[in-house]
Amino acid sequence: MITITPIQEKAINIAADVLVSHGPKLAQNETLRRHIVNRIEKHMLTNLEHTRSDPNYLPGIADDRTAMSLAIVGTIERALVENHLSEAALRAAIQILVKTLFLRQGNREQMIHLFKEQYGIGAPSFLVISPGKACNLHCTGCYADSDDKARNLAWSTVDRIITEAKTLWGARFFVISGGEPFAYRSEGKSIVDIIERHADCMFLMYTNGTLITPEISQRLARTGNLLPAISVEGWKERTDARRGEGIFDQVVNTMHLLRHDGIPFGISLTGTRYNAEEILSDEFIDFFQQQGALFAWLFQYMPIGRSFTLDLMPTPQQRLWMWRRSWEIIRTRRMFIADFWNHGTACDGCLSAGGHGNGGYFYIDWNGAISPCVFLPYSPLNINTAYAQGKTLNDVWADPFFHSLRQWQFNYKNKNGNGLMPCPNRDHHADLQRLIMEHEPDPIDVNAAAALADPEYAQGLAQYDAEYEALTHNIWETHYVHRAPAAKDGGIAPLPSLLDLQIAAPASSTAR
Repeated sequence: MITITPIQEKAINIAADVLVSHGPKLAQNETLRRHIVNRIEKHMLTNLEHTRSDPNYLPGIADDRTAMSLAIVGTIERALVENHLSEAALRAAIQILVKTLFLRQGNREQMIHLFKEQYGIGAPSFLVISPGKACNLHCTGCYADSDDKARNLAWSTVDRIITEAKTLWGARFFVISGGEPFAYRSEGKSIVDIIERHADCMFLMYTNGTLITPEISQRLARTGNLLPAISVEGWKERTDARRGEGIFDQVVNTMHLLRHDGIPFGISLTGTRYNAEEILSDEFIDFFQQQGALFAWLFQYMPIGRSFTLDLMPTPQQRLWMWRRSWEIIRTRRMFIADFWNHGTACDGCLSAGGHGNGGYFYIDWNGAISPCVFLPYSPLNINTAYAQGKTLNDVWADPFFHSLRQWQFNYKNKNGNGLMPCPNRDHHADLQRLIMEHEPDPIDVNAAAALADPEYAQGLAQYDAEYEALTHNIWETHYVHRAPAAKDGGIAPLPSLLDLQIAAPASSTAR
């Protein structure tokens, strides 16, 4: 946390205006740009030296967090050099990401302090909202079981949720999912109207990309506060097989449009047993970076939603390979790629149910159901009902089911649980079942209810948990808990590499 004086704030505002006006020119000055980036990187590595000696941090976790931070710096540099961001996008990045989120200025800092003073731990840092279930595609295995029927959370309710999160928690970051967000319509308004209304917030949106028209792209360029993450399943054959004929080409065309209008964007990947090696290959990453994608979110297939099956999950051996390979990309290519299951070490473990003190989130769907996580589809309460009863998001946060999950997270971390297995649903399913039996939250749909009632489902996940624990236990203990500091180089310990861990991709994983 950084506090600043009015004079410092004025100086920062002036510097921000200079960066907005001259940032692209400064970015093209390679000598100056590299000097600034090198100073930042050296500062991060110096901080890593101090963190390694801090008994509150495991050495391997400090390394992972530094690696992710360096990747974010590299991604920002690439955005400035290659993507020619619109003035609004550049201003939003500086005003929201740097000044508001990092420096925690003014009213936001006050709200964060008040929450911690009242409840004893930090407030949730963001929300994931799926305002509508409708989608123009019908993808196999859709986690949301989306279709073409318009089932929506009222626009005014979405607006209220965001406003309240800003007011009570100091939140300025929101994730929009679906359904297809650009298909959302309510009260004569669209999701773009929400983004424009909350210009002091940054939005990340998961979208299939097919409904982004030139008009929408130009509106987004003018607001500058949306980061679209466009879904692909792999190369053209695999993407079209799951999403529909011609979708891959539409996605590529949308990327060209966004890049032309100066909108920063990335890709959203669903890793399965059949595409894990494909989507993490150098050729695949190269191709989408050439299209302008700056970042990637990797969601390992979870057995929920339409036609859920454990057979699509990456095998435990594949997941371990994905862990090593994704960190290789982060460390060597300095590309921001986030995998909630494999990168829990970079974000304090599980972030569901509001998190256990260092940031976290809730998920609210089109029916108003509030659940701990997009991939944990059990809800103890509904936002529409809560608002009708005069409750607020703080009352949601205090719900006993959510409290129990946060306590589980806290206990798991304090007992030095295997940080490569952070998910209560996928990695500790038996623990989650006990909490569900105790609190009896409602399944959010028939698929979640069917999974809860299926003993083979629970047995399959329990077996998966045991196999992955056996594969990763020694890595966790040796690389994260007991690893000695890396050898020094020029007075600064370099970021250690995971490349010495030779983990081969299972040959059978590419079979159809």
